[in-house]
Amino acid sequence: MSTCPDPWAELDALWGSTRSSDESCLIRRFAFYGRCSTEDQQDPVTSRSWQLRNASRFVEPLGGQVVEEYFDIGHSRSVPWHHRPESKRLLEMLKSSSRQWTAVVVGEGTRCWFGNQFSLIAPRMAAYDVELWVPELGGSYQPRNPSHTMLMSLLGGISESERQHVQARVRASMDAQVINEGRHEGGRAPYGYIVVDGGPHPHPRKAAEGLQLRVLHIDDGAADVVRRIYNEYLRGFGDQAIAAGLNRDCIPCPSARHPEQNTHRRGDGWLGSTVRSILQNPRYTGYAIFGRWTKTEVLLDPDDVSAGHTVRFRRASPDRVVRSRTTAHPSIVTVQQFTQVQLCRRAKILSGRSMVERGGRRTRHIYLFQGLIRCHACDHKMASSTTGPHRYYRCIRGRLSKPVPHLYSVSVREDKVQKAVSEWLTDLGTVVPALSGTGSEPITAGAVRGSNDELAALCRNLQLMIVYNYCTASLNMSVQPPGAAKRLHHCIQL
Repeated sequence: MSTCPDPWAELDALWGSTRSSDESCLIRRFAFYGRCSTEDQQDPVTSRSWQLRNASRFVEPLGGQVVEEYFDIGHSRSVPWHHRPESKRLLEMLKSSSRQWTAVVVGEGTRCWFGNQFSLIAPRMAAYDVELWVPELGGSYQPRNPSHTMLMSLLGGISESERQHVQARVRASMDAQVINEGRHEGGRAPYGYIVVDGGPHPHPRKAAEGLQLRVLHIDDGAADVVRRIYNEYLRGFGDQAIAAGLNRDCIPCPSARHPEQNTHRRGDGWLGSTVRSILQNPRYTGYAIFGRWTKTEVLLDPDDVSAGHTVRFRRASPDRVVRSRTTAHPSIVTVQQFTQVQLCRRAKILSGRSMVERGGRRTRHIYLFQGLIRCHACDHKMASSTTGPHRYYRCIRGRLSKPVPHLYSVSVREDKVQKAVSEWLTDLGTVVPALSGTGSEPITAGAVRGSNDELAALCRNLQLMIVYNYCTASLNMSVQPPGAAKRLHHCIQL
């Protein structure tokens, strides 16, 4: 029997209802995306290799070819795509007319998306006609397929649950090691101790690799300073008085004694907060303590959940802190001394005699430029204070351990600084679009001076830095507008 030709064949080919033989032979060009974070404890080279291999084996039988690679190293899956360097670069390439690929493939879906991230990324790629291929789907993601949408939402939840389970198991294991063995779980040693090798690692595989167990050992010179701090406090000295005495005796502060462990600090002298942290650290009793501080993920913008989270270190609740059953390392002070110090501090808090040692951080005044003003002579941040009706930023020479050409007390009034900053930002906002309040309208003098909260937020968004030179009574100000290649500077005479 003769087969009748299909009368719709030519029209179907014209409308694209059927795929022509030439189109089926085209090679689809892919961009590969993968990720490896430090929490995986995996070699980045190995991780990249197996993820790329999985992606290539997935698309090559279907006529695909990987032509470009994007791979993030050291970024958790909980970090949104626009905050990871490589994934951000991939999203920016979507708009480029010079990109060499028309689809994106991943090696493992749960490694790339977390929670609801996929529902935010997939529509963005679809808007630029870029297909998204996921091995768990067996092909490209189809937005109109309810099974695909449900499965990717499920994978996002599984990825989030997997991460939480890993964190819980690791934390439970570390708690057990501290309680039963008094194990030092890593990190910087407290001032007064150093970390030394303590014999072969108890884990057989790690011991076979030559790894040593790390334990705390007393640093004699620093330990004597710790004992001095505890003894002086019990004799009635406060935190600031103890710090001032240590600076007068030219005793190096913790960041000056071990600069390799404190590269983020200046090492310019003892502060009351440094003394306070030593007095509140129970590890000086010889017992292993773990979990006093914990990593907490908080929203970058509570009004925009899709912006993602950032990690903050916060004090853990007392029920989350664990202590070894027996002494784990040599003690510097006794448990009785440590307990007596805590009782004294609690008594001062309850009686209201110590503003520094209060339980919560309370203040009667809001300082607009707190942490933003530095002293020109010593490059130290100026502390905020109130005297009478005026608010000041002060720098006191007594808190410095290094000799510098410095008056005993340098101060500048906040209202003078506020006037100078407001005038400069108002003038700058008329010529720099990045300083616009809404992104399109320039900042007016009324907008800058109208609300202190808005001015403080604007200063921090622009990364405002102020240096006060008391010799010339001048302010050197600089800002970094979003997207600007360099900082903008301005000097004004008060």
